[in-house]
Amino acid sequence: MKLYFEGHDYRYAVEQMLLTLFPDERPEYPAGPPEGEGAEIRLSRGACYTRAVCVLRRGGTFRGAARVKTGTPTDALARERAEQRLIKNAMYRAALSAGHERPAWGALTGVRPGKLFAPLLRQGLREDEAMRRFCEEYDVTPRRAALCLDASRHTLAAADSLGQRDVCLYLGVPFCPTRCAYCSFVSQSVEKSMGLIAPFLDALEKEIAATGAQARALGLRPVALYFGGGTPTTLSAAQLECVCTKLEESFDLSALREFTVEAGRPDTITEEKLRVLRAHGVDRVSVNPQTMSDAVLEAIGRKHSAADILSALDTVRSVGGFAVNMDLIAGLPADDLDGFCSTLRQVLALTPENITVHTLSLKKGSRILTEGAVLPGAGEVGQMLDFAEEKLRASGYEPYYLYRQKFMSGGFENVGWTREGHVNLYNICMMEELCSILAMGGGGSTKLVRRDGGRNLRFIAPKYPSEYIALIDGVCAEKEKIAAFYQGLED
Repeated sequence: MKLYFEGHDYRYAVEQMLLTLFPDERPEYPAGPPEGEGAEIRLSRGACYTRAVCVLRRGGTFRGAARVKTGTPTDALARERAEQRLIKNAMYRAALSAGHERPAWGALTGVRPGKLFAPLLRQGLREDEAMRRFCEEYDVTPRRAALCLDASRHTLAAADSLGQRDVCLYLGVPFCPTRCAYCSFVSQSVEKSMGLIAPFLDALEKEIAATGAQARALGLRPVALYFGGGTPTTLSAAQLECVCTKLEESFDLSALREFTVEAGRPDTITEEKLRVLRAHGVDRVSVNPQTMSDAVLEAIGRKHSAADILSALDTVRSVGGFAVNMDLIAGLPADDLDGFCSTLRQVLALTPENITVHTLSLKKGSRILTEGAVLPGAGEVGQMLDFAEEKLRASGYEPYYLYRQKFMSGGFENVGWTREGHVNLYNICMMEELCSILAMGGGGSTKLVRRDGGRNLRFIAPKYPSEYIALIDGVCAEKEKIAAFYQGLED
């Protein structure tokens, strides 16, 4: 779509809304005056009001506008965010006037809707008032706003439990038995890259030591540890033992409240590995079926069956001491509404402590896109998610965190559901940016969080194992940014 700006250069905000409303369009920025189909997005700052206007030419001419009093908010960062929101709202209203179907999440484009909802409760609004304001301001459907409300209760409780020096740790091992068709993570199939594992782990131990040294020197207190990937249980029991021992040597884990390991692929789970993890304090594992249909498992490139999932879960339960999360995906190739509903019923019968319901996200580089797989439509995916919500609530689960991704079918969401007493603190802290996340491993994304609302700092390790290994000295040196960030908070 041709895009023309006047009075601003908020390209990212415009492109976010373009992706939400017209995901098949790509932005173009032609020189010269507007001509033909496209969108003109204007921003004007007057003495009384700052206004955004969008003129959309797409099978006709349609207009949307939004405004806020000039000077509110007063600080530059908040004002910039407010202006971007005006632009998004103007584009959204122009699209609705052109007949665009109302998205479930209305005018929201970001991945963290809870970051907009939770502050309404923090301000002292009653829950019904917060719901009303949220729905009115962003045109979110009441059903999605209710998900935000439930998750925000857990967000506020988690935030109140954290000290100023509390942090979470993330450890990433980017290896899997095979690569799933929907996967866009930088995970290497061990069928092709077994030789990289040993040097990768040598490099990882260096990064763990460097990160731990920073945390100890600054008095940072890890409260949650998440070992993901990839699939960490691709490693052998002896390799898991070494990694966990290095973590204990490098960090003071005396305040740790939870330790999660992604044992997501049942074909990587053994009793020996689980006993190693349990001996090091791991108390939550993910056993992720994604689907309980063998036909769908084959379509997405998984080399295990639904029966293998049941067997793996039996092994986890026999070792004992683990809360279990199980991931499902709505919208997979070869799946349909009946198949998804059957999967959910089977998983509910297994009574895991957590169930995470994802919406398929069509990421660049995944085989689903490159091979042109036939997928359920957005309407059918919506029915899957509605069914999941109804059955999960009826079975005693409630939403405790949620997030959205780009290129999601129907523009829906991913929701973590929990039984009482089994909230995963890391997931909330990571998604709602409640505290810093110190990440280690290939593609690990460290995010240093300012709890005063200022700009966060993010830096990412090299994605591919070979690059990570070759550049590990620089990765370790970059950990000095942690000290600079926290020292800056004290100045």
